[in-house]
Amino acid sequence: MKIQIKNGHVIDPKNNIDSKLDVYIAAGKIVAVGNSPEGFVANQIIDAENLTICPGLVDLSARLREPGDEYKARLVSELQAAVAGGVTSLACPPDTDPVLDEPGLVEMLKHRAKQQGLAHVYPLGALTRQLEGKALSEMSELTAAGCVGFSQANVAITDTQVLWRAMEYAATFGFTLFLHAEEPFLAAKGVAHDGEVATRLGLKGIPSAAEALALATILRIAQETGAKVHISRLSTAEGVEMVRAAKKQGLNISCDVSANHLHLTEHDIGYFDTNCHLKPPLRTQRDKEALSAGLKDGTIDAICSDHTPVDDDAKMAPFAEAEIGATGLELLLPLTLKWATEQKVSLLQAIGSITQASAQVLGIPGGDLSINSDADLCVLMPMNTGKYVLMH
Repeated sequence: MKIQIKNGHVIDPKNNIDSKLDVYIAAGKIVAVGNSPEGFVANQIIDAENLTICPGLVDLSARLREPGDEYKARLVSELQAAVAGGVTSLACPPDTDPVLDEPGLVEMLKHRAKQQGLAHVYPLGALTRQLEGKALSEMSELTAAGCVGFSQANVAITDTQVLWRAMEYAATFGFTLFLHAEEPFLAAKGVAHDGEVATRLGLKGIPSAAEALALATILRIAQETGAKVHISRLSTAEGVEMVRAAKKQGLNISCDVSANHLHLTEHDIGYFDTNCHLKPPLRTQRDKEALSAGLKDGTIDAICSDHTPVDDDAKMAPFAEAEIGATGLELLLPLTLKWATEQKVSLLQAIGSITQASAQVLGIPGGDLSINSDADLCVLMPMNTGKYVLMH
């Protein structure tokens, strides 16, 4: 099958393309951008006049709820949501039930996802067995099974010797560790940012220091071991400054921010809106502005959806008892475009934060329109319409 997409505005951050060009596809691969390849005769021509063509999105954190929590969501429903939102590749955390700490579980998930023929799924393996923070998982075997990195999801490693050994091992074999920075004792039983809103509502707070202290430990051990570390879902102004300083020192560090934290603050909790019960918690306006500035200047590498489907009953409980999480796969693109419009950021840079940058963090193919790359494309309407349609 040969396809020509003509008259579209092509955005390809990796190849620095931002112009009106045609895209040529053959056998599921991109064969040319711009001029037609010699002898190319299209079986199908798609007119993308007044539309934007960009790489399929790459999401760094999307829980698929399989195996174990199928009553919250099913693999097929979440992958359908992914492609509906323009996401063609995604990484899923290991906090499933059972935990993704066995090669067989990873292989099963990869196989089931491939059968759906929708988005590409890249599992993150459990860094420690059962995410208990005690014994390291069999990282080499999990990598061979298809894991692209290792994570503790939202579970902290309290034993710094275990974290040190994990980073040493990861540095030796070139694995990437995806770590959420939160000091567990300061964050214990906290449900909101430790500030005026939590105080007014009588909610147990999580101070910004919880992120800063955990991040300081991670960065210091990363400096000693040389491990490649990705900080997942940064949430504070202090955290942004710490990552900025670490990058200037030459540490092999990257980080992302969730789309939620670019648009919402602690005040959006309102009167106990459980949809805003998230982890990390929504922070202050100052933190939101610092996250935005960090994303603009490259301190923060990418935006993730932090997609965490929760069943309705779990969100109807009182705020402190409601389950953490919100859906986001279909919102990643529009929220990124909304942020770009508000911050006067170029479309090239905005799309790069959810395509090329994310693919680079994961070390996977995708996120660009290079010749011979998979033809995973997202074709969207102009930003002010808020509409888009996927071609995969």
